[in-house]
Amino acid sequence: MNATADFRSDTVTQPTEGMRAAMAAAPLGDDVFADDPSVNALQEKIAAMLGFEAALFMPTGTQSNLCGILAHCQRGDEYIVGQLAHTYRWEGGGAAVLGSVQPQPLSHQPDGTLALADIEAAIKPDDAHFAKTRLLTLENTWGGKLLPFAYVQAATALAASKGLSRHLDGARLFNAATAQAAQNGTDVYAEARAIAACFDSTSVCFSKGLGAPIGSALCGGRDFIARAHRIRKMAGGGLRQAGMLAAAASYALDHQVVRLGEDHALALRLAEGLRGIQGLEVEAPQTNIVFVDLVGAARERSNALQDHLKAQGVLITGLYRLRFVTHLDVDAAAVDRAVASVRSFFAA
Repeated sequence: MNATADFRSDTVTQPTEGMRAAMAAAPLGDDVFADDPSVNALQEKIAAMLGFEAALFMPTGTQSNLCGILAHCQRGDEYIVGQLAHTYRWEGGGAAVLGSVQPQPLSHQPDGTLALADIEAAIKPDDAHFAKTRLLTLENTWGGKLLPFAYVQAATALAASKGLSRHLDGARLFNAATAQAAQNGTDVYAEARAIAACFDSTSVCFSKGLGAPIGSALCGGRDFIARAHRIRKMAGGGLRQAGMLAAAASYALDHQVVRLGEDHALALRLAEGLRGIQGLEVEAPQTNIVFVDLVGAARERSNALQDHLKAQGVLITGLYRLRFVTHLDVDAAAVDRAVASVRSFFAA
């Protein structure tokens, strides 16, 4: 049997040979002194690519979002966020715990959006009884879904009209841009820039769909990034010879954005292969994530199915729903193997 087919996340990828060569050749300095040329080049590249004045390299997306929220908000402020957004549900409550910034979570609509009426209703009046509403945060993609661009424009315009700053958790921004470019017949980099232009700050991850081993970037205005830089230091994010990591991210931006459509096509292949199996409901993927629900009598078999897949060399996650994520280290053969393994389980 071939090596494990790992669909748990697009964070499990290994650096390609070209990326390893770029890492080995990277010129290095001490980034705490701001003299690592590879880090500086990456920050300039991603800021220019997305249309911002500046950017800051971070070890993780969690730290990037945390520094972004705390650079926008003060203690006693609040940010509006989706109930199932990473910046609220999946990042340890960092803004509240470390920054005393209160989240105001809202329910998602089926397409991943937050209803405009709900956003407007959640904005607090300027009154001593309430936290000050300072920020709207959105996530794109959300659960693998592309937020409609007209919605992104409307939601961020509403926030701006109410005096709120706007932050995008764009961990998979380039997956969103790839899907949007496919819809519009346009360039993925242009679509990424168009999405980011709706926000005052954007966090983008290099270690998810882009295949770098580590790292995210927070992009925004120069004063905003200066505030975030101080917060990153407090949060333990000051790195020294980080240029090898930055070189991997820079390589990914140059070489591994344009291939994301391959991951989306494999996700569709996977979903189509799983359709028609009794006991499964398969959500049509928009990008590189396929969600599967066990229904009826099959509901009680989730753990058994995951154990069966693991025995077949197929790894997935299933905290709430079964999730398959395609990425550069799975191919059509791995997808077909996953489909065959699921079908064999239900045929037994």
